Amino acid sequence: MKTILITGCSSGYGLETARYFLARQWKVIATMRNPRREAFPPSEALSVLPLDVTDQKSIAATVERAGQIDVLVNNAGIGIVGAFEATPMTHIRKVFDTNTFGTLAMTQAVIPQMRSRRSGVIINITSSATLAPMPLAAAYTASKQAVEGFTGSLAHELGYFNIRVKLVEPGHAPTTSFAHNTALSIADLIPEAYTGFAAPIFEAFAKPALTTREIDVAEAVWRAVHDVGGGLRYPAGADAVALSRAV
Repeated sequence: MKTILITGCSSGYGLETARYFLARQWKVIATMRNPRREAFPPSEALSVLPLDVTDQKSIAATVERAGQIDVLVNNAGIGIVGAFEATPMTHIRKVFDTNTFGTLAMTQAVIPQMRSRRSGVIINITSSATLAPMPLAAAYTASKQAVEGFTGSLAHELGYFNIRVKLVEPGHAPTTSFAHNTALSIADLIPEAYTGFAAPIFEAFAKPALTTREIDVAEAVWRAVHDVGGGLRYPAGADAVALSRAV
């Protein structure tokens, strides 16, 4: 039984991906800042561990407790929506600490064991915003673009050791959930000068047809894990697939 460790499993993509792999007889290590097991189906193959990807000691402790990790999914992330002008640098740094540096730190922590076995898969969850940057998400997009470049480079570097490094790129998520991890509300981040610009954008974002489902991401992670070819990008959701074909 292979083991997958997924970050950011308290809700959303991480939770659904953990459930998806459990249903397919994998050993799943679901991590989150405040562990709660009730969201998952009962299973002896499930471990729920505390993890703060911005804390090096937390990362080291979790990786040690996990033991052998065959697949790492870097999913933990913070979304932030608003005019860049109005976004405090303290919040931008928080976004990068989780989305970018958290991904780098987790990856660095698991490489030694994968390298020694000469096997493993690392999957980084980014966004279709890296393919077609959307307005009012400049800081978030920048944090995910950094992960895209990192992943592409690392795929070459770790391929020498038979470690596969992949990207899963979800499409649009509802604005309310996208921004729920930030301490600022959308109203805080949209100055009056931007309201005329922002209103039609939020109206378009609210259309269900543009929404990527959580199962779409879980399925894309599954495909990425089992694709032994040289593919790097795995779009998740109809809008992400369409964008990937257009660029």
